[in-house]
Amino acid sequence: MKNKYVFILTLTFVCSTLLALFSEGLKSKTLFNKELDKKKNILECVGIDIDALSNVEIINSFSVNIEEITLDISGNVIDNITHDKLKISNDNITGESKYYYLNVEYLPAYISANMNALIIPISGKGLWSTLYGYFAIDLTNYSTVKGIMFYQHAETPGLGAEITKNWFKSSFIGKELYLKNELKSIKITKAGKANQSDLYEVDGISGATITSRGVEILLKRDLLKYQVYFRKNK
Repeated sequence: MKNKYVFILTLTFVCSTLLALFSEGLKSKTLFNKELDKKKNILECVGIDIDALSNVEIINSFSVNIEEITLDISGNVIDNITHDKLKISNDNITGESKYYYLNVEYLPAYISANMNALIIPISGKGLWSTLYGYFAIDLTNYSTVKGIMFYQHAETPGLGAEITKNWFKSSFIGKELYLKNELKSIKITKAGKANQSDLYEVDGISGATITSRGVEILLKRDLLKYQVYFRKNK
């Protein structure tokens, strides 16, 4: 009987140890994949073709082309607070993401000197889900749009999910955010109704008015957070 309990305890210990090791290994792989996916999205947002790149090449390209910076809400660069120190707080109602360190709000951003772009994270509510993405603007005038992309959402395929398609993303490139030093951002019209010569509007998605409106709202709201930095560095 004693040997029976020893066997059970030994088996339990061994199984627990193996599960813990497996879990730790899986966690490391998950974190690696998440970080790699972030790098892919940021590179793609500034126009770098990542389709033919290996994982190692993506990591190297990010290292060469992208620099992370952290700003305080007054638009100052804070050198001693890296992005990995920031804790993300997500608003379940608006979809807005805020970033904190020691209960103080900061703003993460990325600079690509090679692509002449500043990249900021964006998020907000669509119809069915929170939309997460990145938005890139000209590093010189902080007005000309260089790129937009969404990497996470649960919108309807063929409708709201069109925010990830090239036709929608490319329509933003070359548009402007400022008019006479006032942030206009980008208006998203009804599908097919945008004036293509207007630098401040793009076509919305047919059958996905709420998702389109959500993108318009989140974009201006998140850009306003960084406006002090834009004006300081123009």
